Amino acid sequence: MILDPEIKQQLAGYLELLEGKVFIKLSAGSDAVSQNMRDLLQELTTMSPLISLEEAVLDRTPSFSLANEQGPTGITFAGIPLGHEFTSLVLALLQVSGRAPKVDDQTIKRIKSISRKCDFITYISLSCNNCPEVVQALNLMSLLNPNITHTMVDGGVFTEEVASKNIMAVPNVYLDGEPFNSGRATIEDLLIKLNVQSDTSSLENIEPFDVLVIGGGPAGTSAAIYAARKGIRTALLAENLGGQIKETVGIENFISIVYTEGSKLASNLEEHLKEYDIHIIKMQRVKQLIKKDLVEVVLTNGAVIKSKTVIIATGARWRNINVPGETQLKTKGVAYCPHCDGPFFKGKRVAVVGGGNSGVEAAIDLAALAEHVTVLQVSEKLSADVILQSRMAQKPNISVITNAKTTEITGTDKVDGLNYLDCTSDETKHLKLDGVFIQIGLRPNTEWLEGSLELNKFGEIVVDKCGATNVPGIFAAGDCTDCPYKQIIISMGSGANASLAACDYLIRN
Repeated sequence: MILDPEIKQQLAGYLELLEGKVFIKLSAGSDAVSQNMRDLLQELTTMSPLISLEEAVLDRTPSFSLANEQGPTGITFAGIPLGHEFTSLVLALLQVSGRAPKVDDQTIKRIKSISRKCDFITYISLSCNNCPEVVQALNLMSLLNPNITHTMVDGGVFTEEVASKNIMAVPNVYLDGEPFNSGRATIEDLLIKLNVQSDTSSLENIEPFDVLVIGGGPAGTSAAIYAARKGIRTALLAENLGGQIKETVGIENFISIVYTEGSKLASNLEEHLKEYDIHIIKMQRVKQLIKKDLVEVVLTNGAVIKSKTVIIATGARWRNINVPGETQLKTKGVAYCPHCDGPFFKGKRVAVVGGGNSGVEAAIDLAALAEHVTVLQVSEKLSADVILQSRMAQKPNISVITNAKTTEITGTDKVDGLNYLDCTSDETKHLKLDGVFIQIGLRPNTEWLEGSLELNKFGEIVVDKCGATNVPGIFAAGDCTDCPYKQIIISMGSGANASLAACDYLIRN
């Protein structure tokens, strides 16, 4: 039995939602992974009469493809989609059976408009919590458009294939045999890279909103819900719902919930949003903010949305160290997510640049896989919480170098080391390494606001105690602001705070 009883019970509930037949074609050998894959798929057939299994010869072994009564869908799993990819398997089964995907009609139309042949391969790790979003997006595109195929490849199974391409970070997408995208990506991101333009007709002539929230993370969700509860016309505009928390595996400091995971919390946020009369505009990017009588929000596709007030909650992303070698060796040993990319460095020597909470947590995680982990901190002591430092001190294969300023990441086809300046001796030193994980904090997603609002030297939006910016009617909340602490619970509170301030502004103006 591959599935434990609890997961099997959950799966049984999902399989009851199948609407049509699903045909699984299995290409398996005599190896252990093939046997486990066969056991899993046979188990699925016993759980639903709509699922059937037959042997086949596919491009990779072990792998399996999905088809329905209309024929092949172009969806293939090379590896066993458990772990974080279990959801990808469940969604694929449901959608292949005929269950409608939770995607707006405009996006479906754009996907179906792709006329060129596109053969996608996504290299993943089962421990990666960013990979499923990419896998699910490309699976859906394959299902909706016969010109598209997609294969998920587990790098832990097809190690030689991954090594031949020097892939050391996931998700890593190839299109027609060439690198296409690395890192987390939404359907919108992928369509933009394919140069598939969006139709703005659905956004034309929308009546101005009372409150328009830009951003779908904890701060934006909180702001939208608080505004909607006031009974005013509210909209939330976001590339995707959930924001950066989707990249967080374990969350242990969300008060009243002992432990949850980022993907689950993101899903909960979306469900809570749907309980209110909120106009949700997904898969759209903002290009410019213009303050006139109303605030005009200009999208990258040219559409303009107007509102009496705007709350900006666009969050932040991982900060680069901007040294030679970082960009050139990204995905070739330079990584940012220890959960996603850690398995590629099993038994190897790695460094973590950054001694804050994220850096020390990364070092602890990597210590379970790597031969040795070196933490480099530019200041004279670590800034991580004492409890995290204590946990790290118990790991014999972690060493710490303070007063170390990283100056270069070295290597040609892949990382072979790191140069740093010893700030006490002013001497440049070299570490031989196989990988470097960058964990030096966050950079706010505010480049599009330069010249529109007051930003500090870090690019953060300057706000007052109510979340108001220097422009009347425009507020901000969460990690994109100059709030000193970047935490989920603080972002939620600041979103509520900014929303209440926006409502007060509407009353007085």
